[in-house]
This record gives sequence, structure tokens and C-alpha cells, in this order.
Amino acid sequence: MQKEEVDLRRRTKEFALRIIRMFNLLPKTTEAQVLGKQLLRSGTSAGANYREAFRGRSKAEFASKCGDALRELEESAYWLELLVDAGIVKSDKLFSLRQECDELIAIFVTILKHAKEK
Repeated sequence: MQKEEVDLRRRTKEFALRIIRMFNLLPKTTEAQVLGKQLLRSGTSAGANYREAFRGRSKAEFASKCGDALRELEESAYWLELLVDAGIVKSDKLFSLRQECDELIAIFVTILKHAKEK
């Protein structure tokens, strides 16, 4: 496994852990918990899908799993945005988490672009 792959495995896992910690700090209101649970699912799935990509039997399967990871990250970005826009969490509290989500999205877009070129 290349250094970049190990780094991305670490980043997606750390992203998941940050999502878990953030979820635990959400208010116990119905709205916050519903949005938070959606975020918990998508935010922890991205890294799992990336790890599954390496167990794929083909380049197509690798690309498919990376596509799944990208979709989960896009969904996570949506839930993070809703938490802020609904006034549940202040924007500055989620800034670095949203930034990491955007960076991970950009990385997976690049991976998929390169996978399609090969």
C-alpha cells in the first residue's frame, strides 16, 4: 500500500471519529438527533467504503467503492450544512469539520477521475 493510500485511510478514519465526537455534543432535541444520526451514518461510512475498495477484485470494483465513499462524503456535507442552517450548531464550531469534508470530497473526485482515465 502506498503512502497516499495509508494517509487517506487515516484521514477518513479520523473524519469518522470527529463525526462521532461531534454527534455526542449535539443537543438532545429531536431535530438535532435526527440530523446527527444521518450524519453519523454517512460520516462513518466513507472510510469503510474506502477500505473496502482495496478488497475489490477489479479496477471497476475499486472505482465503484470509491464512488460510494464520495457519495457518503457528499451526504455528510449536506447534513453538516443543515445543522448550521437550521441553527442547531454555530458555523464556526463546524468550520474545520466541513473543511475536511470538502477536502476529502476533492480527493475522491480526483481518485475517480484518474480511475476513469486508466
